[in-house]
Amino acid sequence: MSVSDSNDNDNNNNEADSIATQGAPSARTRVRRIAQRADYDRATLHAILDDAYVCHVAFADAHGVHCIPTACWREGDHLYIHGSNGSRMLKLAAEGAQVCVTVTHLDGLVLARSAFNHSMNYRSAMIYGAFEVVADGHKSAALDAFMEHIAPGRVHEARAGNRNELAATTVLRLPLDEAVAKVRAHGVCDDEEDLDRPVWAGVLPMALRPLAPERDGNLPPDGEPAYVREWASRAADAQR
Repeated sequence: MSVSDSNDNDNNNNEADSIATQGAPSARTRVRRIAQRADYDRATLHAILDDAYVCHVAFADAHGVHCIPTACWREGDHLYIHGSNGSRMLKLAAEGAQVCVTVTHLDGLVLARSAFNHSMNYRSAMIYGAFEVVADGHKSAALDAFMEHIAPGRVHEARAGNRNELAATTVLRLPLDEAVAKVRAHGVCDDEEDLDRPVWAGVLPMALRPLAPERDGNLPPDGEPAYVREWASRAADAQR
């Protein structure tokens, strides 16, 4: 949880830090560095996770510490991942290994009048715990939820996984009981002696934006599905 947390002047607000640490679900989710950016509200956590397609799963084994990106989705109070039964990460996680999962959205580059006070705007989440194996009887429904996360409605169009495909796939879920969000969403925090410096200062916003769909093969008889039309509309809006 350290996306450009080192150089902002707002890290001196001890009273805000003290208030912000209240509500941390555990000692290791209590944000200590610029603690007023911590957000233990479940709605904030859910929003950050729901905007993500990829998370990073950190774990340790006999060969050292690893951090692997993988697709993710949220259902209720769990974060889900999936993959091949042969995955080293999934096999270890399925055995109950402790993990740390992170999601980060970069929203802007903050350009201050001094190099030291440059920063970034971001929304991030960190989840600690152990994954649970999703039982075979619920695996298909969980993967349907993943499909809905990618493209709402497509679960009714694409071929569902067959018995062999489902048998070759591990689905895991991580409780959100031990989680924290951290957010920076404001402008420059300059030192007073730098305010008169004739240097451009401000925020360079950024966002993950859709591009125009790229169809593979012929158009289906019913035309473009609603989720593709919506994606194309969002892509066109982003270009304006």
